[in-house]
Amino acid sequence: MDLEQARFNMIEQQIRPWDVLDDTILGLLQRVKREAFVPEAYRPMAFMDIEIPLGHGETMLSPKVEARLVQELKLKPSDKVLEVGTGSGYMTALLASLAKHVHSVEIVPEFKAAAEQKLVAHGFTNITLEVGDAARGWAAHAPYDVIVLTGSEPVLADEFVAQLKPGGRLIAFVGMAPAMAARRIQVIESGVQTSQDLFETSVRALAHAPQAAQFVF
Repeated sequence: MDLEQARFNMIEQQIRPWDVLDDTILGLLQRVKREAFVPEAYRPMAFMDIEIPLGHGETMLSPKVEARLVQELKLKPSDKVLEVGTGSGYMTALLASLAKHVHSVEIVPEFKAAAEQKLVAHGFTNITLEVGDAARGWAAHAPYDVIVLTGSEPVLADEFVAQLKPGGRLIAFVGMAPAMAARRIQVIESGVQTSQDLFETSVRALAHAPQAAQFVF
C-alpha cells in the first residue's frame, strides 16, 4: 500500500470536497500520520471515508469530519483547548499542532494510555491527558479558548459554554440521530453568544451525555 498516495487521495477526494480548503489544515493532514493512530487491525482502512472502530463501542470520526472540525475551530497558537473524548489521539494531535496546549479527557482508561504512548512517540509535549467523565464539562483547567466534543450530546450541557473565555469557541455534535448537527458556539462576552449549525451528521453519543426530557402522556 502506497501510504502517501492514499493520504493524497483522502485529502483530494474526501477533505477538499467537504469545503476544507485552508492550506494550513491541508498541510497538517499531510504531516500528522493518521495511520499511526488507527488500531493495527484497521490500518489498511486508515484513509477511508468511514468511522474506524476503536473498541468499547467507540469509533474514530471520519477523516472529512475531523478535518472540517479543526478548520472551523480557527485555532490560534495562544489557544488553550479542551477536547472531550481523546479516542485514538489523532484529533488530539491535530489540535496540539495548532494550539498552545490541549487538555484532553477520556472516559476509557485504555484509550488514554494508548493515545499517550502514540503522542509521546510523535514528540507532542503540549498535551495533558486525563481519565474522567467530561460529558458536562471539565472545570479543572477552565476557562478555555476552545472546546471540542468528539462525541454527540442530545442536549448540550450548559457547563461547556460557561467554561469558555470571552471570544472562546466550542464545537459539539448536538441532537439525536438522525437529526444531529455539528454546532459552533462563540462567546462574545459574558452572557452573549452566537450559535451556528455547520453541517448535519450522525456520531456516537458521549457516555453519560445529558438526555432530552422525556414526556409521558
